[in-house]
Amino acid sequence: MTIDSRKHPARRLSARLSLSLAALLGAGLAGLPAVHAAEPGTGIPAAVATAGVPDFSQITRRYGPTVVNISISGMRQVSVGPDTADMPGGDNEADPMQQFLRRFQQQFGGAGASMQVPVRGLGSGFIVSEDGLILTNAHVIANASDVVVKLTDRREFHARVIGSDTKTDIAVLKIDAQRLPTVSIGDPAELQVGQWVLAIGAPYGFENSVSAGVVSAKGRSLPDGSGVPFIQTDAAVNPGNSGGPLFNARGEVVGINSQIYSRTGGFQGLSFAIPIDLALKIQRQIVATGHASHGLLGVSVQEMNQALAEAFRLPTPTGAILLDVQPGSPGAKAGLLPGDVIVGVDGKPIASAGDVQTLVTMAQPGQRLLFDVWRDGQAGHLTVTLGEAGKTASPQPTPSPEAHTLRQFGLQLRPLQPVERLAIGSAVGLLVESTSGPSQAAGMQTGDVVLSINGKPVATVDQARAVVKNAGNTVALLVQRGGERLFVPLSPKAPPR
Repeated sequence: MTIDSRKHPARRLSARLSLSLAALLGAGLAGLPAVHAAEPGTGIPAAVATAGVPDFSQITRRYGPTVVNISISGMRQVSVGPDTADMPGGDNEADPMQQFLRRFQQQFGGAGASMQVPVRGLGSGFIVSEDGLILTNAHVIANASDVVVKLTDRREFHARVIGSDTKTDIAVLKIDAQRLPTVSIGDPAELQVGQWVLAIGAPYGFENSVSAGVVSAKGRSLPDGSGVPFIQTDAAVNPGNSGGPLFNARGEVVGINSQIYSRTGGFQGLSFAIPIDLALKIQRQIVATGHASHGLLGVSVQEMNQALAEAFRLPTPTGAILLDVQPGSPGAKAGLLPGDVIVGVDGKPIASAGDVQTLVTMAQPGQRLLFDVWRDGQAGHLTVTLGEAGKTASPQPTPSPEAHTLRQFGLQLRPLQPVERLAIGSAVGLLVESTSGPSQAAGMQTGDVVLSINGKPVATVDQARAVVKNAGNTVALLVQRGGERLFVPLSPKAPPR
């Protein structure tokens, strides 16, 4: 049966709408507004506006020539080192040369076996100036004595390493060339989770390979101590992609592909890129001075959760708890204490522990930062003058045993180490090293952890003394023993007659 659309206006309109939609999708236009009927009584659109897919071929055609392949050669020192294969969390696929040296040492004896081994590697980079300045990852050129940069037109150059920063994994190279194509720089702050991104590099040596995906998350902290707020994507990135650019849908570089999370060694859907604004900041320092400097606070931090927020009487589970403050560090000099909660820095709210690390790492030595601190259920402020990462603080005198003693209870205490805090899941606590008198009579044991006294968390012996000083004749200690917690009442011993 044939239907004449001229006699059926509704079908004619449907046909026109289909043609219009096909035209829009074919053109690949992004960001066009769409009108949707609202849900009855809510005023909320019933559907989300859709946008077309970016034209990746145009981005690749225009900016592909700015991406370079990097090959390195050199030597590195390999020593036996500790055998981590059988340790908890150890790597059962240790360095083959380390395994060889370990077997050699076991067979022939001796200690401290080491040797020089050749290093060869491949990576990616991209051109940021017409006269041959190139950005890549620091780990791409590690241990390199010779760095060769290959362009898409097959020209090859021996590159000079201007400098590298292992803290942020950024390196700057220079080749002797002129009028080179350069990338266009974008703003990572404008990226939205779910937006398209494009990666170009040389995975496993396959030159100028292109992969696409979306932004999976922003400001992602990784347990590498770098303080970099990574851009997480699902664009396929493999060994050899390191140092290559991450483009947004407009063809602007927003990041440098740096790491993947993988249990196989290959791509498994989790890629991490260094934001380009951070990379350019490091680049400027390296070009000007040959190295990059980072701020130092001298603390270790832990994530906040609901249970800890209730324990610290915080209105919301936000901020970062100070696990440890190094003696003599800038944080200690400013008055920061273990158990403090950092809720803001220079007016910027702290949502997670990684935020503190990022702000400090990206700040300059000598810079003054205003910390918003939550302590003893009250908000306060401290100004910290940052030190320089990599420089050792002045040695502090070792406290005498008397400094760790609550004499009236016969308790010898010390603050918990960061790893001990993590093991028991507490931001505060004092480890019982010995007991005598009243504490021994009350059943306290060596190895107990005192979490609070009369409901007040304690992270230092001085804090414990202050609580006891203002308490009555009997105090209640919240003690963690193994996997259990219990209250132990203590009364001080009678003073000598």
